[in-house]
Amino acid sequence: MIDKLRKLNPDIPIFSIHDDEFKRYGRVLDFDTSEIVKCGEGIEIPQNGVRYEMSIPQFEKLNCAPKLRDVIFGKCPAQIGLCWGQNSMLNAFEFHRCSEINIAVTPIVVMLGLQYEIENNRYDTKNVKAFYLKKGEIIEMYATTLHYCACQVSDEGFSCVIGLPEGTNDEIALPDEDKLLFMTNKWLICHEECEELIKKGAFGGMHGINYEIKYKA
Repeated sequence: MIDKLRKLNPDIPIFSIHDDEFKRYGRVLDFDTSEIVKCGEGIEIPQNGVRYEMSIPQFEKLNCAPKLRDVIFGKCPAQIGLCWGQNSMLNAFEFHRCSEINIAVTPIVVMLGLQYEIENNRYDTKNVKAFYLKKGEIIEMYATTLHYCACQVSDEGFSCVIGLPEGTNDEIALPDEDKLLFMTNKWLICHEECEELIKKGAFGGMHGINYEIKYKA
């Protein structure tokens, strides 16, 4: 699949999460994801748009949930949610003051950047790199890693479990002094062409190509 994606997307570098290139952005975790992936597969993927739920009750009750919270987040209160639907575009980047856990319920591509590449609330998409995750693979993305919605690699859509400290992505009153703070523990910079996010209060400081991950000719 990754070779196919590279041929279809020559304008953006695509790596495996097992390549050395990924080490700047995060690490691959040794964790049995079979239980949570099976549970995630039972949640139907929308045919249009993208959904995100901070906390999915079915996930929180799984046998693996305490280990996921205790081992990966050092016993800090954590939430296990889901992002799923139809998406192929970059559109934006977000970052947190903490790591984020991603578990691929379906094969996915994540487009990533680095926080220091943002200068004066501007980000050039020429720095973006893409990484492919097989179904069941789990990664930790560091706090300095820019990321956003995963991209699908089939007509089925995509589904990705999201692990974060409790309260992350809660709604807040947007402050005037920090143009990128968008939600609790969530800083967001969107592409200047992404009118939908700008209307919601996101700062359109991303310029360059708004990359699309193509998965079929």
